[in-house]
Amino acid sequence: MEKFECEICEYVYDPETGDPDNGIAPGTSFEALPENWYCPACGIGKEGFAPQVQA
Repeated sequence: MEKFECEICEYVYDPETGDPDNGIAPGTSFEALPENWYCPACGIGKEGFAPQVQA
């Protein structure tokens, strides 16, 4: 599954890890996140994320 990076603070959502502090189980794809999910680091919504570019 693809990782997504916050365009504001560079937090990376990794589907393998999920976001357990906010009730998101490991294995949850970015597309499957609730529409009201937000970046746990800076608070921006899903619209502020883009697929992570692999270096």
